Amino acid sequence: MIAGILKEKNGETRVSLVPEVVKQLQQMSVTVWVEQGAGNNASYNDDAYMQAGALIKTAADILSGADIIFTLQPPSRELADQVPAGKIIVGILQPLYRVSEVEYWASRNITSFSLDTIPRTTRAQAMDVLSSQANIAGYKAVLLAAYSYGRYFPMLMTAAGSIAPAKVLILGAGVAGLQAIATARRLGAVVEVFDTRPAVKEEVMSLGAKFVEVEGAADASAAGGYAVEQTDDYKQKQQQRIAESIAKADIVITTAQIPGKTAPILVSNEMLDRMRVGSVIVDLAAATGGNTSQTKNNETVHYNGVTIIGDSNLPATMPADASKLYAKNVFNFLKLILTREGALHLDFEDDIVRGACITHNREIVNDRVKSMMQPA
Repeated sequence: MIAGILKEKNGETRVSLVPEVVKQLQQMSVTVWVEQGAGNNASYNDDAYMQAGALIKTAADILSGADIIFTLQPPSRELADQVPAGKIIVGILQPLYRVSEVEYWASRNITSFSLDTIPRTTRAQAMDVLSSQANIAGYKAVLLAAYSYGRYFPMLMTAAGSIAPAKVLILGAGVAGLQAIATARRLGAVVEVFDTRPAVKEEVMSLGAKFVEVEGAADASAAGGYAVEQTDDYKQKQQQRIAESIAKADIVITTAQIPGKTAPILVSNEMLDRMRVGSVIVDLAAATGGNTSQTKNNETVHYNGVTIIGDSNLPATMPADASKLYAKNVFNFLKLILTREGALHLDFEDDIVRGACITHNREIVNDRVKSMMQPA
């Protein structure tokens, strides 16, 4: 079995596997090929991979000769064209947003596993790439906000006078939101949190934040750990409560996303108009439209004195640790589809394997993706 690691494109600084995991794969009789310079941006150079037992190859060699190809970001059409039939691609493929590409992979007889569709169950926690990367995103979102904000975060008592602590509002208490709470509290801010799931209230409060409840949320218990669409009545109540809090906030971190759908607009123009001059918003849902009416992905927008930072790829700003955590997730998943001797073994009775597999034997096999293809 040959596993190939490709160098990421379009400014992505992370790498799919790190030397530490390469060593572990060697022990499973898996030969690892690494594209030259694949880990440079994540502080893992070619020498480190070679010392771990990997071979440095060209992209063409990997695409033609590797049995499993790792590409953290979804492959471009040009890249998919170069993958021979019968090969396996593993990465964060975002299939719910790329249905036409999924159809193309199936037509090429490419077996694809998308780690962002793994069921978010207790058993799958060690493979949950969304959580490992969201943890970093929540941490960096607060640091980015603190850097962009023109005032202190903590309360200060000085001979020159007192400084009030920053008021931080976090929309969404998933993994990114919880880490944002913890980081903001460490910096001394006062934190309020909204989430559609009442079950997270205890976690939010244990981190020292205030949980703002909105009654009538849709039950997300059957959604496999992912967010669900809310009713119009709930959205109206939510908007009213957010409007009250956002008018007092100095920093807002937004994290709300629904798989396969445009991110919900939680912060309207009217809310932005009520925010204090100098306030900062960091929108982690920017890649799927954003949670504010003014968000632009990979851009910083200034609206009536409010700075709105749209960035859905903050993990790439900490590429060394982000790559290490991601590689651990990948390795734990590989243990489900490879034998101890390094042979491929696909058990589609396993809910994790079944949930991650998108295309196989020229068919789209993932139920969530197939549901996106059905006419409304």
